[in-house]
Amino acid sequence: MEKIPGICGCKVLSMVVLFIFYLNIISAQCSSRMSQPPLEFHVQNFKNEFRRISLSILFGIITGLLCAFLFALLVRCFIKYINSTPILRGPVVFYLRIPSKTLKSALSNEPQLLGSSPSGKYYKAVLDNGLTVAVKRLELFDDSSQSKATKKKIQQELKALSCLRHRNLMSLRAYVRESSGYSLVYDYVPTGSLEDVTKRARENQLELTWEIRLRIAVGIVKGLHYLHFTCDPKRLHYNLKPSNVILDAEFKPRLADCGLATVIPSFCRAASGYNAPECIQNCRYTDKSDVFSFGVILGALLTGRDPLDPFFGEASSGGSLGQWLRHLQQVGEAREALDKSILGEEMEEGEMLMAVRIAVVCLSDMPADRPSSDELVSMLTQLNSF
Repeated sequence: MEKIPGICGCKVLSMVVLFIFYLNIISAQCSSRMSQPPLEFHVQNFKNEFRRISLSILFGIITGLLCAFLFALLVRCFIKYINSTPILRGPVVFYLRIPSKTLKSALSNEPQLLGSSPSGKYYKAVLDNGLTVAVKRLELFDDSSQSKATKKKIQQELKALSCLRHRNLMSLRAYVRESSGYSLVYDYVPTGSLEDVTKRARENQLELTWEIRLRIAVGIVKGLHYLHFTCDPKRLHYNLKPSNVILDAEFKPRLADCGLATVIPSFCRAASGYNAPECIQNCRYTDKSDVFSFGVILGALLTGRDPLDPFFGEASSGGSLGQWLRHLQQVGEAREALDKSILGEEMEEGEMLMAVRIAVVCLSDMPADRPSSDELVSMLTQLNSF
């Protein structure tokens, strides 16, 4: 069979078209490959991109930490500002029966002077609502010379002292900050202090039986026990003496000026016949120093003598109340030290001689040799039923 020339021409044309199309494809692929960057360029580009991402993450972390630190600092400063204690200028009252305005008005007038001491003066003030209060004015510093931190510390200490609650303690009811110090407000007790009562007893204006004297001693020790063992943190009195022991109508004692040495440090530096040897020598004060002061008070209750009496300055007395009592006990003449006005029944005399032994051990020169207030409560309550 003969081949048709037209059909052969179509096949040839088709092959030529396919060949040209294939050449175009190959050419396009070659040109595409030639236009792509080399492998080194890809590696370098990847490194640059990785470095950029890493630095971005690092800067983000640092910025986040810095912002978090600044935010925490701002929150801390805000909380500290909220919780900071402002310096209160007006009367600060802890007792609902004392109105602030009434108290300020009563203190601005001239209240009745009850007495004075090296640390301040005592007044009697009557408020508009009829309540009678005792005011102690501490005038030992210049308010303008105190720093803000010192004023806040004193304010916090006074607030802590107002929280002390015991039947043998005088509670701080209010205080007023003044230009020259503070006015501290307490309950008014008309009987007066142990100093006033013992002075009247020496002048035969008042009879103090052994039962009353022992009741006073037990109450003082119970007040010290509360300060030394019940309070958290433990507190010391620092200035225990008869003028700071207030007696009610039934001669139950209440300790005043508790812990004021934390407000006025000069309290623990003032030498007197009631301070322990370590306080005078190096101003070191512990709970055993309070016990020494109690020993002097107990000795004064037993003997009826003032520890500051010139009698104790004589060589024959040993130089102090404690040394005199110790000497009489050693020679077996402790009975000679007892106040003749309280000598009575044989049983009471035995209790008093036991009390002399307790006073002598409280007046030991070494603090470690003195009993604690906890031990003293047990010792004294065994002498009688309290």
